[in-house]
Amino acid sequence: MSEALDLADTIPGVSPDIYSPADFAAVARIVHEAAGIVLPQGKSMLVYSRLAPLVRGSGLVTFGKYIERLHADRAELSRAVAALTTNHTFFYREAHHFEHLQRELRPRLVQTLKGGGKVRVWSAGCSSGEETWSIVMTLLGGDRHEGTQLARADLRVLASDLAPHAIEAGERAIYPAKDFKPVPDALRQAWVSVKGENGTIGDVPRSIVRFRLLNLLGDWPIRGHFDFIFCRNVMIYFDNPTKERLVQRFSEALHPGGYLYIGHSERVTGPAAQELNLVGPTIYRRRDA
Repeated sequence: MSEALDLADTIPGVSPDIYSPADFAAVARIVHEAAGIVLPQGKSMLVYSRLAPLVRGSGLVTFGKYIERLHADRAELSRAVAALTTNHTFFYREAHHFEHLQRELRPRLVQTLKGGGKVRVWSAGCSSGEETWSIVMTLLGGDRHEGTQLARADLRVLASDLAPHAIEAGERAIYPAKDFKPVPDALRQAWVSVKGENGTIGDVPRSIVRFRLLNLLGDWPIRGHFDFIFCRNVMIYFDNPTKERLVQRFSEALHPGGYLYIGHSERVTGPAAQELNLVGPTIYRRRDA
């Protein structure tokens, strides 16, 4: 992250006194240290466009002065990292994961819940909530009566992201009605209320989810283990050492036999590869104890 930038990477029409290659390099270092995100040189304009409103709002005028604030103000650093986070997602994205969940895991998890056991799930890097709600609807199934009984059992879903605006959107659980089109009809009819141009996730699914701000590179105030974890299209922004450390932590957070779902362009490497067996396209199962 310390590689010098060529002056050609400056933004046309923006004075280098306001935003310079050195400023971009400094932002890249700070974001990498804070959140593991790698910003290659070609992202200079993206950084400018995402952070310029924060710089103006701070009243500091230049990126250099704003960077000084980032070093001293953790809250402002969190806002900057959130602004640089890409929150692109949609319902039932990479549908084969939800099909696997419905076919392979759900019967066992339903049996556990009906037998008085507990089920714990983590949607890590949940963005604006579409992934989380796809998981929850899949778990509850298309039968409203059975799904309501499952939600009343010991079933809890953690949804985490480091961007406050993403967490707020997930908690709000209101989306354009057309966005629900990829969701299977039975699930959509059971758990989504459509009014006008918007669809809202119902109270039953919402009752089992807790949205929380969480930086995956920081401490995890989590007790116990998870039956499965979704962390998809998050690690593509990390360098390999960061990816390997994170996957190892995920492995340790799973019950033996638990599952990890990752993005279509991501792979498990490093020490965790000895603990997680590939059982489907970007689906891994932690080995039994």
